[in-house]
Amino acid sequence: MHKKIVPSPLTLKSLIDYSVSQFADCTSVSFVDGKPITYKELGEKIDEFAALLFSFGLKKGDKVALFSHNMPNWVIAYFSVVSRGLIIVPVLPDFTTEEVENVLTHSESKVLIVSERLFPKVSQIETPDLIVKIKLDDFSFLSDISKLTFDSNKITETDVTEDDVAAIIYTSGTTGRSKGVVLKHKSVTFVAMQSYTVQPINHNDVFLSFLPLSHTYENSIGMLYPIMYGATIYFLEKLPTAPVLIAAMEKIKPTMMLSVPLIMEKLYKNQIYLKFRTSMLKKLVYRTPVTRKIIHHIAGKKLYKTFGGRLKFFGIGGAKLDYYVERFLKEAKFPYAIGYGLTETAPLLAGAAPHQTKLQSTGYALEGVELRINEPDELGVGEIWAKGPNVMLEYYKNPEATAEVLTTDKWFRTGDLGQFDKKKRLFIKGRLKNTIIGASGENIYPEDIESIINNTAYVSESLVVEEDGFLVAKILLDLEMAEKNIEHIKLIIEEKKEHYHDWKNQLKKDINSKLGRSSQINRVDIMEEPFEKTASQKIKRFKYQKTKSKHDKK
Repeated sequence: MHKKIVPSPLTLKSLIDYSVSQFADCTSVSFVDGKPITYKELGEKIDEFAALLFSFGLKKGDKVALFSHNMPNWVIAYFSVVSRGLIIVPVLPDFTTEEVENVLTHSESKVLIVSERLFPKVSQIETPDLIVKIKLDDFSFLSDISKLTFDSNKITETDVTEDDVAAIIYTSGTTGRSKGVVLKHKSVTFVAMQSYTVQPINHNDVFLSFLPLSHTYENSIGMLYPIMYGATIYFLEKLPTAPVLIAAMEKIKPTMMLSVPLIMEKLYKNQIYLKFRTSMLKKLVYRTPVTRKIIHHIAGKKLYKTFGGRLKFFGIGGAKLDYYVERFLKEAKFPYAIGYGLTETAPLLAGAAPHQTKLQSTGYALEGVELRINEPDELGVGEIWAKGPNVMLEYYKNPEATAEVLTTDKWFRTGDLGQFDKKKRLFIKGRLKNTIIGASGENIYPEDIESIINNTAYVSESLVVEEDGFLVAKILLDLEMAEKNIEHIKLIIEEKKEHYHDWKNQLKKDINSKLGRSSQINRVDIMEEPFEKTASQKIKRFKYQKTKSKHDKK
């Protein structure tokens, strides 16, 4: 009988030391097509790299930045830093050269560990505190070390306490300039430990990891959690395209995966939804609940097989899952799970395992976490506040921003609007700062409108903003899909401008027919380029908003 593991103390050092000793001969990490590393070997490599880091004269509390796509050496580097009292600064792979330089400067990082693939972005960066750059692929030096003084006898064992800082994570930029989220050892270890209360695992489980490890979602639940229980984590050597993912799943047959909504939404739209829009008869068949459920159940069996046939947990987080996509997953009996959290909460606040999911709910508060709705309106909707061991310490060197989100009695203001049902399940309504106040004073949640627009034929993604007092829908078309189904649409869009405007007006009419009176779209803008997104595939709204919402206090 497998039991919940409780590291003592709640530190990342305790976590890795326990796993290396208890699961020595089990496979820890590997590329899908690479040579697996046992937990014993993982421990040895961590010790070896930690000794190298301390030979530079680093001391407890010094920062080490890690800028790379996922690989086994990412795990080695991470634990070499955090288990020895150093502070890890994980940098998202899609950060620009300027953003990386800002992070290195602001965090005072002394070492930069970077993958060969991303090195061109940082090859010219020199910051005041940086003493060395190291290539993650083989732990070789990427900078001139002739002036460095090495001390091979430097002691790498350091006392690490629960309240020591483990990581400074710079946010992905949904609100503009990134902020450094300071997380203690207790915060991240607590989330890894409590993940067991949502979905129990053991050393036989196999994780396929393709979301960035520098994001807290994948870091805590896709890396720390499996390592705590001696499970195996596989990484992709190539970018996670559909063919690469399918081949990987067929080979390793994962039992656990984490994803973002966009991946499943595209799969549903391309493989299920469009097939039943090609004729009136098919539309009628699909709209009938009984036949739709049968179709979804058959499709679900095929989908499950595509995912390797052993999947017991497909976690979806990072953004709200579309209603129709979730309905498909539920009727398909696919083992999806929902999670909700933020970088500032390391990240998990609420979750629902496959057997607990309810349409559009993010589930129950994580055990040991308090959630409350602050100043709810007549419908019970208000800002979600959270308190627990996983809440961040502060924003690094930014007391003003910290004071905006942390109350004096340590409640964290999430900035998300939500409500509870009678069973205390949490439902997310949208971001507080995105909420638009209608002409009659009613709250309009753009995310709800976008969900409807995104389920319109040939729409890939959308963003609803307020401009000059009206709602505007910015829409990215899926031209490839459109070309496959209506050959003339590209001709209409590119050549016949008058028809294009007629088509746009019809699109607006179709969308408004599905919306309430207060949510009517005044204008449709067709995007020429894909939306800029964060690591969790959320659109960077601030880039597209011309006017500030009345809820935006800044």
